[in-house]
Amino acid sequence: MAQQIRVELRPDVERLTAQDARPGLGVVLVGDHPASAVYVSSKTAACDELGIHHETRRLSPRATTEDVVAVVDDYNRRGDIHGILVQLPLPPQVDAVRVLDAVDPAKDVDGFHPDNVGRLVQKRPRFVPCTPAGIMELLQRHDIEVAGKRAVVIGRSDIVGKPMALLLLHRHATVTICHSRTRDLAALARQADILVAAVGQPALVTPAFVKPGATVIDIGVNRVTDPLVIDQLLEEGHPKLAVFREKGSVLVGDVHPAVSAVAGALTPVPGGVGPLTIAMLMRNTLATARARAGASGT
Repeated sequence: MAQQIRVELRPDVERLTAQDARPGLGVVLVGDHPASAVYVSSKTAACDELGIHHETRRLSPRATTEDVVAVVDDYNRRGDIHGILVQLPLPPQVDAVRVLDAVDPAKDVDGFHPDNVGRLVQKRPRFVPCTPAGIMELLQRHDIEVAGKRAVVIGRSDIVGKPMALLLLHRHATVTICHSRTRDLAALARQADILVAAVGQPALVTPAFVKPGATVIDIGVNRVTDPLVIDQLLEEGHPKLAVFREKGSVLVGDVHPAVSAVAGALTPVPGGVGPLTIAMLMRNTLATARARAGASGT
């Protein structure tokens, strides 16, 4: 599905490029967090595939808030950079709020600027955060009805949980947001026709959390290295067990593998929501380039 979305975007990228308005993405990567480097590499590879210009400014792990804001300000001023991506998390000495607030809202392709968050709340978004946007695309293209359904979102982060709940609400679902202080979490989750898990806790969602036939969206990506944990999660013969024995680690989601026997639909980890997140980033970057070209009469 992510690949199909890229195919759909390519003609517009080619058209803008031919009009000397090639879409451009500016990335800010601070520190040497291995996962962040992998995520940035995946995003820039998608740019290469589509013909979107991109550049990445890499800053030292010791960079200050002012250092990062200076890079953002430079991207804000440049006409060849239409979208700005600040890869999170940032080192602890960097004020992430100040950095994200510094991004031009018209170039905020992650949808994290307070101006864009407010627009999303009012159901008139400029940019929708990429992971929730990808999930809504997934539901739509699989003809999974949202209106009138009971949806439960486990996780209340600004990046995924809150915007996910808003998008489901805007599609007329009845939405419950759960979190670390929710009592009787399994009982609440079991009411969901659409269950979204976004807490970063391996295999938190067991079959006891899932209504038979429910659609389950697993956003968690957790690297597990403990053999005792793996023994609790994976039965003998499970494909991921072979990966763990070969590499000493394996990626698992927030949803227990056994949920596949209960759910009506379940996204895999890896290879589920992640590729759609990148596809939505490409879509947002193209949208801001198209808006800029229209404003300039290109």
